[in-house]
Amino acid sequence: MKLETTELKTFLDEKVSLYNHPKFIESDPIQVLHQFSKKEDIEIAGFLTATIAWGNRKSIINNAKRMMEFLDHSPYEFVMQHQESDLEALKGFVHRTFNGEDFIQFIKSLQHIYKTHGGLEAIFTKQAKKTSLQKSIHEFKNAFFEIPHLERTKKHVSDPLKNSAAKRINMYLRWMVRQDNIGVDFGIWKTLSPSQLSCPLDVHSGNVARKLGLLKRKQNDGKALVELDNNLRLLDSNDPVKYDFALFGLGVFEGF
Repeated sequence: MKLETTELKTFLDEKVSLYNHPKFIESDPIQVLHQFSKKEDIEIAGFLTATIAWGNRKSIINNAKRMMEFLDHSPYEFVMQHQESDLEALKGFVHRTFNGEDFIQFIKSLQHIYKTHGGLEAIFTKQAKKTSLQKSIHEFKNAFFEIPHLERTKKHVSDPLKNSAAKRINMYLRWMVRQDNIGVDFGIWKTLSPSQLSCPLDVHSGNVARKLGLLKRKQNDGKALVELDNNLRLLDSNDPVKYDFALFGLGVFEGF
């Protein structure tokens, strides 16, 4: 099914209105962030939730909530003030291949980002390009692992410059940067703009994008992301990533 550009834009804009709605929160991992009001709590909860956002949605949500319990429902305070003894309890956490050791490494690396780089927003802003944050993600990964770390944990942070679609980090950046005025995405990072965001590309959004003629490349990798990005920017250059709601909704809820 391939639609003409104007027809396609109308079709997708309608789907965005349908899915970019507070009801969406009920079945989405973003609900975990919505229990917080402080900026740093939201961004840390968001980063940890996005990191484990693969597999069964119910299990992602349950495990992200467990993560917040481990952090005493004060993620920023825990990251900044934890003692070594506080980290022991985290060893019991596991979500698929992300385990307690990875969780502990993430807490230490997050503390390093806040103490040395001025926080998550500051580090993602540093290398931002006019229409892309993929270099920012690469630099973030470098900074995240510039302290002593477990080699195994590096696989849990994607690198777009190694041709990864970096789906989870792009989703996280959507949550932080995109201001939808509807109450789904947070838009708490004011130094970045929605026009710089990339669509979180996964199996669902990729399949729908191909059916709609927005994507020709068969793999869901970094090159496919660039292709999809370019096509979504033709539909809306100011807020291309809003179409994530349409592609995701069509794939997951409508079996398109």
